[in-house]
Amino acid sequence: MALASSDHPVHQSPPSAGGEDHTFRQRIAVQYQQSAVNKSRLKYCVFLHYFLCFAMLAKLVPYILDRFNWFILIVEELEVPEPFAWEWFWLSSITASAFCLDAIKKNSVTSMRNYIISIVLLGYLPILYALVFWFSEVYIFLVSDDYFDVVDLVYWRMYPCGLLWYAFLMIALQVHSFSMYFSFKLITAWKTRGARRAE
Repeated sequence: MALASSDHPVHQSPPSAGGEDHTFRQRIAVQYQQSAVNKSRLKYCVFLHYFLCFAMLAKLVPYILDRFNWFILIVEELEVPEPFAWEWFWLSSITASAFCLDAIKKNSVTSMRNYIISIVLLGYLPILYALVFWFSEVYIFLVSDDYFDVVDLVYWRMYPCGLLWYAFLMIALQVHSFSMYFSFKLITAWKTRGARRAE
């Protein structure tokens, strides 16, 4: 029996191998779960981005109709202020969602990086410009006892436009910031997973 056992050795895994494999599988399962959660949250941010772009587009409708010489009384009666260049620039940020959805579908680091760059250029920059542009009017509104006497303020329906824009810009800024956060989390997860596969 001793010779037989020496001629035909039995190969056994180290006692700790099974435990390590189980721990590794658990770690991978947790990473996949976290990745799925971050994808879901990022999609929600994209949906909010769509909603904000729809609101911006609704604000631009009177100007668009006027450019095509289409007269609609209800729209004209709204007396919406003329749009600024930054509004069109920010509206174009909706195109960045194409990179985001492609990255989520394919787990593509490159597409997600393109999404981040697009949001920075088309999303953050116009917002920062608008925050600076409307800051003086918002400041006057906050410190003045009777802001209706300030002739330099721009109003719409008796509301200061600067204050209305700041409310919109703060929401958009939060949506973009959360989008950036979840995007970077996904990139980190995908790169880590790719490195482990290479090993």
